[in-house]
Amino acid sequence: VQLQASGGGLVQTGDSLRLSCSASARPADRPAMGWFRQAPGNEREFVAGAWSGGTLHYADSVKGRFTISRDNEKNTIYLQMDNLEPEDTAVYYCAATFGATWSVSGMLYWGKGTQVTVSS
Repeated sequence: VQLQASGGGLVQTGDSLRLSCSASARPADRPAMGWFRQAPGNEREFVAGAWSGGTLHYADSVKGRFTISRDNEKNTIYLQMDNLEPEDTAVYYCAATFGATWSVSGMLYWGKGTQVTVSS
């Protein structure tokens, strides 16, 4: 499975960005797909995830501001990020798994990161 992410950029506090990530997997495979991020000096952390059946999960730090969605036919997920804060500045990674956890170690496939920078 190969993952291709896009949509990062430089924005100001309160602005919005939308990330997208497409998986090369066959539509019938439908891995769980999600977003992680890593800020300088910090460990990579879970942001949001979408199971193929539709269940969504969010980190507490982004609840109410970020929305993840997925198109199963295209094996594509989207992350709508609203009301961005400087603390959201990080490299965002798309990841996929056929497992049952959103831990970093549980992800089987990783895309190249996309930089999101929020200026104050």
